[in-house]
Amino acid sequence: MDVETKLELIKQVGEEIITEKELRELLETKDQPIAYDGFEPSGTAHIPFGIYRAMNIEKLLKAGLKIKLWLADWFAWINNKMGGDLEKIHKVGEYFIEVWKAAGVDTAKVEFLWASENMDQEYWKRVILIAKNTTLTRMFRCLTIMGRKKGELQETAQLFYPAMQVSDIFQLKCDICQLGLDQRRANILAREVGPKIGLWKPVCVHHHMLMGLEGPQKPGGFETKKDLDVAISSKMSKSRPETCIYVHDSEEEIKRKLHSAFCPPKVVENNPILDYSKHIIFRKFDSLEIKRPAKYGGPLEVQSYDELEREYEKGQIHPLDLKNAVAEKLDDLIKPVREHFVKNKRAMELYEIVKQQEITR
Repeated sequence: MDVETKLELIKQVGEEIITEKELRELLETKDQPIAYDGFEPSGTAHIPFGIYRAMNIEKLLKAGLKIKLWLADWFAWINNKMGGDLEKIHKVGEYFIEVWKAAGVDTAKVEFLWASENMDQEYWKRVILIAKNTTLTRMFRCLTIMGRKKGELQETAQLFYPAMQVSDIFQLKCDICQLGLDQRRANILAREVGPKIGLWKPVCVHHHMLMGLEGPQKPGGFETKKDLDVAISSKMSKSRPETCIYVHDSEEEIKRKLHSAFCPPKVVENNPILDYSKHIIFRKFDSLEIKRPAKYGGPLEVQSYDELEREYEKGQIHPLDLKNAVAEKLDDLIKPVREHFVKNKRAMELYEIVKQQEITR
């Protein structure tokens, strides 16, 4: 595959690339660059994790990258996920792997790594070096990568988190940091600190943050540019179940949640239903059928996202008709994951453990 084709595939994943010039040079000089994505094992998987992430991995594999998936168990421990119980966190990590398998990730082509099994002496020496080259103010600003607001950060261990995440990148020998926009600060810190401690400057490929069903929220606790604030503060969160679609939701649950979603008529900006259409539906399907009543023009087969946006903005598509169409396609994507956890005994056992932990928290 030529460099331009590889670059185009990666650009379909990265909403922000820092920098495209460096990425091009990397693809020109290295046959199989290493990219990683990291995850705190915590709770039931939702579509940004179980569907969207799997789609991104598929694109990156197609572009010829070597993918490392970092199961950040110690990070979840520091962040008090699953009550800070490492044994429970490990079970969630195993559950995550089952979700990826069910979502179509080719597990033979990706490398799963547990943080706790790879934190050797060199790792911790690097953490100290990173910390020594980062001001306390800068480290505090990076703490937003934990998904916590300033007032929620109470433990000294949480101060180690950004330096540890930067150390991950070099421990995994990553050329590309492929994480969400909410992890931007850690990746930028890695680019700045890497050369100072005799290491490289990784390329950043930040993917889009899917919106929660409630639509745009006011930024809270972030000090970056306004559009990044909105993306982070409005992202779909597992902590708000009614504004979130899980990979275990039934067809009826998906439709019910979407019917309650923020989707003003003729408004395309910060519209979560159009957000899913752009970043999920039209990346997996060639068209979207809008089943309009005959008195409103009858069924409409939309061939691209741009066409969908134009027709919606003109008022040719009613919000409820759009929600029904998107719900149907999302169910098509979620169904194989849902069925895997019904048919596979081990997967079901892990899911039951995760559900029980969420009930008792």
